[in-house]
Amino acid sequence: MSALFILIIVSLIVAVGFLSAFIWSVKNGQFDGNHSPSIRMLFDDKISESKKDKL
Repeated sequence: MSALFILIIVSLIVAVGFLSAFIWSVKNGQFDGNHSPSIRMLFDDKISESKKDKL
């Protein structure tokens, strides 16, 4: 029975850790994207100066 209480406490600590990591990442802008990657691949890349010189 004591093992059950230990496992519950450990799982709550892990859950709080993941929740705090999620909140930290949202506050730091990890999920702020103008376009999703599926749409971003359709845009043309800007040609840099070094690529223009090679052409």
